[in-house]
Amino acid sequence: MSESVTSGGVGGMTVESAFAGMRSVTPVVFRAGCPDCREHCELAAGALRLAIGATSRTTFYSFTCPECGASVRKPAGERIVELLTGGGVRTLRLHSTV
Repeated sequence: MSESVTSGGVGGMTVESAFAGMRSVTPVVFRAGCPDCREHCELAAGALRLAIGATSRTTFYSFTCPECGASVRKPAGERIVELLTGGGVRTLRLHSTV
């Protein structure tokens, strides 16, 4: 059985009807504090980096404080890792060389 594509879309479906009812997605925003200037800021997923190491001591997230420009690095427990990965934060997996 073959189906032809018409100017109205596949099987009579248009782009407009295929996406009808879809809502825009609100971007995820994370709140973090800077230990240098004590400012609390809201950061988009793209402003954060997550490094997952072999232990809790080598698992952390980092960002640049938008207020003072300091490079901030904080430990990330299981819950933080879950929230950051679920929110689209880019993740780097650290591998041991042993």
